Amino acid sequence: MSAAVRYERHGHVGEIVLDRPDNRNSMTPELLDAFAEASAAARADRDARCVIVRGEGSCFSAGADFKATLQLEGGLPHERSYAMYAPFLSLLDVEVPVIGALNGHAVGGGFGLALVCDIRVASRDARYGANFTRLGLHSGMAISYLLPRLVGSSRACEMLFTGRLVSGEEAERIGLVSRAVAAEAVVPEARALAEEIASNAPLVVRSTKEAIRRGLGWDPKTAARLEAPIQAESLRTEDAKEGMAALLEKRAPHFVGR
Repeated sequence: MSAAVRYERHGHVGEIVLDRPDNRNSMTPELLDAFAEASAAARADRDARCVIVRGEGSCFSAGADFKATLQLEGGLPHERSYAMYAPFLSLLDVEVPVIGALNGHAVGGGFGLALVCDIRVASRDARYGANFTRLGLHSGMAISYLLPRLVGSSRACEMLFTGRLVSGEEAERIGLVSRAVAAEAVVPEARALAEEIASNAPLVVRSTKEAIRRGLGWDPKTAARLEAPIQAESLRTEDAKEGMAALLEKRAPHFVGR
């Protein structure tokens, strides 16, 4: 079987490709381990001037796979919570611009992966967002840190409190993504943008990315560590058990507040 995630380069543009379309590129241990390797390959590739992250099939990433192990083995609960997101968060260490080609739905942790990209190109009709509150879970992967900085506090609060997913069209309107196009145009659009970036002076592009992050006080990893114990605690609640059961049984949850 091929790797769950692969890294490849075309000219000066690298691509990290999530390749488990039958499972909606969900966050299984297999996919997370493979993503860590692909991300390391992207960081080590000194000829890459821009990197695209995309998913095979009709889904970018559906986030956690609730039919598989929710958290990685070993360590304290909050350590396991952070470790589950660490492979996706390693994308923050890529020095060149990273474009998320969101060819399909990006939900939960998959939405978090989209947020750690520098630029996002979305599919107009796909759905994007963090549905944690609908599952009785606290958000992870620094989503509560990243989303307000991208769309503003009011819109972020609405999305996170309700767990509502937005269309690519709405995501473009609120500034969550740079552009929303037809599903089949997402990857070509992202590749064209990557080529445009890669044609510029590479040292200056890297230093510009660094300057932008420094000016923003960009520190999602610390935020993710602060979220981890809260998410781990929420996993122990009756509401979390009910939320995940309701999702798998395809019914509305009944939360009791404990």
